[in-house]
Amino acid sequence: MPQLHVPERDLKSLVVPDVGRLLETGDPWEPYRLLDPEHQRVEPVAVYLKGLLANYTPATTLRSFGYDLLRWWRFLWVMELDWEKVTQSDARDFMLWMQLADKPVRAHWRRRGEQATKAVPVQRVKPGWPWSGTPNAVTGKASSGTKFSLRTQAHSESVLRTFYNFHLDDRCDNALLLNPFPLDRRRGRTRANAHHNPIENFKPERTGRYRPKIPKRIPRRIPDEKYTEVFARLNSHRDRALLAFWVATGARANELLSPRQSDARVGDQTIGVIRKGSGDLQELPATPDAFVWLRLYQEESWRKGVPRGHNQPLWWTLRRPWRPLQYHAARAMFTRAQKVLRSNWTLHDLRHTATFLMLDDPEMPPVYVQHILGHKCLSTLQIYNNPSRDDVISAGLAHHVRQERKRTNPQPALPAPNYNPESLKNLFGGLL
Repeated sequence: MPQLHVPERDLKSLVVPDVGRLLETGDPWEPYRLLDPEHQRVEPVAVYLKGLLANYTPATTLRSFGYDLLRWWRFLWVMELDWEKVTQSDARDFMLWMQLADKPVRAHWRRRGEQATKAVPVQRVKPGWPWSGTPNAVTGKASSGTKFSLRTQAHSESVLRTFYNFHLDDRCDNALLLNPFPLDRRRGRTRANAHHNPIENFKPERTGRYRPKIPKRIPRRIPDEKYTEVFARLNSHRDRALLAFWVATGARANELLSPRQSDARVGDQTIGVIRKGSGDLQELPATPDAFVWLRLYQEESWRKGVPRGHNQPLWWTLRRPWRPLQYHAARAMFTRAQKVLRSNWTLHDLRHTATFLMLDDPEMPPVYVQHILGHKCLSTLQIYNNPSRDDVISAGLAHHVRQERKRTNPQPALPAPNYNPESLKNLFGGLL
């Protein structure tokens, strides 16, 4: 259906205020709730999240989807648009704003009401740290920039497209005539990779019209010497036990925060975690050092008054009031430990490091590594067959050393082998 002509918007000077919020309710029937500037629930989002919850979607996914929808609703509020009457031009302007505009800086929770209607300041970089968006000198990973990353843009486009598809299928009236985030008609007619064979590579099939192309992410490992330096910067036995378990088990960051105290079996040298996808409890092997640090942490925390019991969480905050340790607090701990090194590794890089260590062991079958990591297909381990950044640099430097050694210490040419005089006489006769 051709769209009506709409006047061009001035997206360069557009300011999206920090209004509305995504509320964590603590209610398992509604883990997250999107509120408008008047603190009223946004009903279309509530219906969509409830549908996801009924489809066994974990709460962490609801939180991620909720923030994407909050960003879209803030755009609708500042543009004074109705979510049911938006067009593809509105969706195009939103994706263009995410691509070119500066990323808003979230106001402090104490001043959020004061800055709700003020212009959003430009993001600043801490003194002494690398400039935003440039590769880190230690890790080679790009730091967080002032723009939305390509993965954030692609995730937002996917969430909004599924949101409108959900309401198109759910409603019987004609309030929604089309999805403002359509698929690209130039690429097939079915969902992208709908019948993908896990043994084969992905084919370029149909995708979102405004979805950016995502470069392939290369897993990075933390070198042993750098890991030792980060480990030395930790200030508590709890943090040392966490890092030791992350590197030993290869569990995801949230998975390692899920065990109860009875799930850490010292005698079996295993720890039970709740898997992200299936929600099943799986026991993972760990190193003896990890259990030593865990025991030191438990004895210290129990003396301070941390709740003790088989069904109590394994990891707690270090200060009163005692609360189970959450992902954001663990990530902040790991970030603080890297300040001296000025590195920007993430908790997921610890999982990559554990995978590299297991695959480097020739006596460790890859199928066991797949089971430990919780991957569905063995082919997912192929990304670890590519050489890492440090391996490539080390191999290149070793090559230059060998070449320089050949130039400075050339080897004398070996003499040609002597010919048998009888053979020469028979070959040339009396000419010799």
